[in-house]
Amino acid sequence: MSTPAHRARLVLALRSAGITNTSVLSAIESVPRELFVPETFVDRAYEDTALPIGYGQTLSQPLVVATMIQALELDDRVKLFEVGTGSGYHAAILSHLCRRVYTIERHKPLLAEAQGRFDILELSNVTAMAGDGMKGWPEQSPFDRISVTAAGAEPPQSLLDQLKIGGVMVMPVGGESRLQQLMRYRRTEEGYDSEVIMDVRFVPLLPGVASETGT
Repeated sequence: MSTPAHRARLVLALRSAGITNTSVLSAIESVPRELFVPETFVDRAYEDTALPIGYGQTLSQPLVVATMIQALELDDRVKLFEVGTGSGYHAAILSHLCRRVYTIERHKPLLAEAQGRFDILELSNVTAMAGDGMKGWPEQSPFDRISVTAAGAEPPQSLLDQLKIGGVMVMPVGGESRLQQLMRYRRTEEGYDSEVIMDVRFVPLLPGVASETGT
């Protein structure tokens, strides 16, 4: 089991790796990462590495999580949509930095586990549902920010369309067999500006809701 020292060491490592936003570092320090990993990996919860969470999904390494969240340029007025709840770790950190977090997951068992963790941590500003993240969450749009934790060959237009003018979306782009890049898209009056943040490796963004077997 972790101690505050485990979290403090992780924050120091992230700061040394270039994470400068103190609000992001504080949010990461406040979330018990061991709660979001399978029991067999609890002793590795604070290593800077990705860990499997079942159904072919992974919990991204802390540096990638921190980089994504820092790139979103968050504040406590933001309404954010997350595609890919996974274990719920990313959303738990976001909940400390945003006004509202809406998160969607195509694997119902993962979503149920994540919801249980949100309940334990009393994260009342997180709303989660099972669904097709590629379609977004039209009923709650537009969003100030969108965070996509799976890679696509290109950003889905349906997600870009659900961003407010001036809004930001961060998403890994690229196929499974080639280099992926974490991209930041900013919606403008004329369209979208984009920039590369870092090279990454994510599971693919897939349509629909997964079957009980995970496909």
